[in-house]
Amino acid sequence: MTSNPDTMQYRCCHTAEADIGMQFYLTDTDGTGGSIKNSAEDFIVKEISNRPAQKDEGRFVIADVTSKNWETNRLVRLLARTMFISREKIGFAGTKDKRAITTQLMSFECPKEKIDLIQLDDVSIQNVYTANRGVRIGDLIGNSFDIRVRNCTMPLSEIPSKVKKDLEIIKTVGGFPNYFGVQRFGTVRPITHIVGERIVRGDLKGAVMTYLSQQSEFEGEEINNIRRRFGSGESFEDIIPDMPKTMGFEKTMAEHLVRQPEDYIGAIAEMPGNLQMMFTHAYQSYMFNMMLSERMRRNIPLNEPILGDVVVPIDADGNAMHDDAIITTSKNIDLVKRQVTRGRAFVTITLYGTDSTFAEGEMGEIERNFIKKEGITERDFVVPGLPHCTSKGTRREIICPVRDLDFKMEDDGYSVRFSLPKGNYATCMMREILKSDMTDY
Repeated sequence: MTSNPDTMQYRCCHTAEADIGMQFYLTDTDGTGGSIKNSAEDFIVKEISNRPAQKDEGRFVIADVTSKNWETNRLVRLLARTMFISREKIGFAGTKDKRAITTQLMSFECPKEKIDLIQLDDVSIQNVYTANRGVRIGDLIGNSFDIRVRNCTMPLSEIPSKVKKDLEIIKTVGGFPNYFGVQRFGTVRPITHIVGERIVRGDLKGAVMTYLSQQSEFEGEEINNIRRRFGSGESFEDIIPDMPKTMGFEKTMAEHLVRQPEDYIGAIAEMPGNLQMMFTHAYQSYMFNMMLSERMRRNIPLNEPILGDVVVPIDADGNAMHDDAIITTSKNIDLVKRQVTRGRAFVTITLYGTDSTFAEGEMGEIERNFIKKEGITERDFVVPGLPHCTSKGTRREIICPVRDLDFKMEDDGYSVRFSLPKGNYATCMMREILKSDMTDY
């Protein structure tokens, strides 16, 4: 089935987001324009978490860590250095963006007194206690957001009616298209999925060199000059002394290759485990975005299953129960439709990996055709020597539900408040209203 521009249900995206697979909007209105991260105070995130039970003299220290302008991986690395512990001794439930004020649950496998060593700018520690287990990724239920929009291109007088219409559409549908947002790929330098693709295809040198040398117009001349030097064949040993502190991960890679030339597996393995996973996951995310866009291009509903769709129920916290997935058939379609309509279940698309399952029917055709076009197989997601880059895959909901959705006008723009389940992107909610360039997110 091909799309007819005259009958398209969804609005096309013409910004750079389309290059990472985000090719449509649910809402059909003009965007307010504007930007959401003019300052950290404009993007406030608070985790909704399952906290480990308190236990006196427990082996782990649990705390709420509030940080301003700290990306999670870099924050963990500096916390570990400050506390004189391995970064592997620090647990957290989810990664957060740099340009924001974030409150997240963390654990520290160390004596409680070491918390007093934390003296980092714009980092505060609250609600400290001990427990018998640390914080794990699964402890995250969701996040609440308070986002301020400034520099709108739409006149302020037109914004209330426009935003109300967008919110009505989102509430009626039951959520917004559950794309992986720009942070998954790199807002300033969206290459994480390219690195991941090269890892999956076995081109480890290409993956490392992409990470070191691919330039971005948004990084500034100093960093781009360093990246040009990496791409020119200049000795890494000569480049390393000139690298700024903001290129810490790149420097770690380069230093490894000076010690062990051509050991590209080792260079990738020097990265934090969650960053290694992010490379592969970003490639899977790109493919998911492209398949979701193809569903939208074909005008297939997002909030209603069709024959062959794989549907998953949700638990009390609003998170998907992937182990209980079912395929929509002619016998169960009426029941499945009722569950989806009531927000008790969601249609999914494959996140392709070693243990992937495909839908049937038209969605299954979309999934299989895209994977065939990419020229990859399940076996490619087993990466020898890099277990963190190996990925089983799963399925992902194509609609992200929103709770506590509200907005209000401000003197120089407006603010939006809402809560999302874990693994979903506030920027994908906001893009439905702003329709700005992805660098504004």
